[in-house]
Amino acid sequence: MQVALVTGASQGFGHALSEGLVEQGWSLVIDARDGEALAGADLALRAGLSPGANLVAVAGDVTDPAHRNALVQACEDLGGMDLLVNNASLLGPTPLPHLADYSIDDLRRVLEVDTVAPLALTQQALEQLRRSANPRVLNITSDASVEHYEGWGGYGSAKAALDHLSLTLGVEEPGVRVWVVDPGDMRTAMHQEAFPGEDISDRPLPSAVVPAFLALIGGELPSGRYRAAELSSTRAPA
Repeated sequence: MQVALVTGASQGFGHALSEGLVEQGWSLVIDARDGEALAGADLALRAGLSPGANLVAVAGDVTDPAHRNALVQACEDLGGMDLLVNNASLLGPTPLPHLADYSIDDLRRVLEVDTVAPLALTQQALEQLRRSANPRVLNITSDASVEHYEGWGGYGSAKAALDHLSLTLGVEEPGVRVWVVDPGDMRTAMHQEAFPGEDISDRPLPSAVVPAFLALIGGELPSGRYRAAELSSTRAPA
């Protein structure tokens, strides 16, 4: 039974990807800051668990070392991690401020959640991943890491740093496939926060890009940076 750790799994893309992994028979450890929302996600995901598969939900903040330790230990208790999905993210203050007005304390928090925590969690997970027959790390990025949009300097710079860390880790850990993937615009709570008061119903639901991610996870693509749109022509294995 393969074991995945998915952060930020209570809603949006993290929850949609967790649903896809459950459907493929994975055991999961999931987390989110909101314990009540995570409990709801746990209940929904359990309905689709395969016989013999397990699901462990651990509420907490990925910037907390003790919480990261708990997540990694939960995976160890299930037999060891095969896949780490660093999905938990923080948009930062909204309406999105210009960099000239960006609170340094707010920027520091965004960097802690979106860049430092994924690396720290990966460091803690590497011992297990190196033991896996097929170790994978999937980091979720954004087009804001390579494009320059007004107001997106804080979030975009954090994701750009995550891109760089991911690609470097892929070189340094040749036995672990390390992917960083831009899922594209999605109809999520975070996206709505970025555009307060706007109608974002034209954006696709997160579930629309999950097949591309499952194909990546189940395939043989090497470490690197990808866009979900580039992967959409592939299909996950049956």
